[in-house]
Amino acid sequence: MFPTLSTCLQLAPKIASQPFKRSQNGLYHGKTVLYGNNVPFSEHRTRRRWLPNIQRKTFWSEALGKDVRIKVSMCALRTIRKHGSFDKYLLLTKPELLGWEGMRLRISVREKWPDWQERLRKMEETKMPTMATSTSS
Repeated sequence: MFPTLSTCLQLAPKIASQPFKRSQNGLYHGKTVLYGNNVPFSEHRTRRRWLPNIQRKTFWSEALGKDVRIKVSMCALRTIRKHGSFDKYLLLTKPELLGWEGMRLRISVREKWPDWQERLRKMEETKMPTMATSTSS
């Protein structure tokens, strides 16, 4: 089942109650704030939090035909590079990891590319195979 706008609206209350709502405004790939203690030599514990590494990046979207400027976590950036394109990342990533902004972009890409599954298949076929390096002398 592919999420549609109605599915996104059903998930909205669940997502809105999360403690790190800021993650819905970008591609954070499931990363949230982590909580813990600073523990010095005296062992006087003080609470602290670790924020995800977030950067503002611009990606070219073939489907939309324009640049998309969005906040991404470094985990999401590595995954985008692994998939090979921004559109491919949006289409292949689980909805839980995309958040609201990611789902909005995914729906936009699917509207522009009704045959998106066929396009992904063609992308995979035209992908250049990696050259295997031999270590023999």
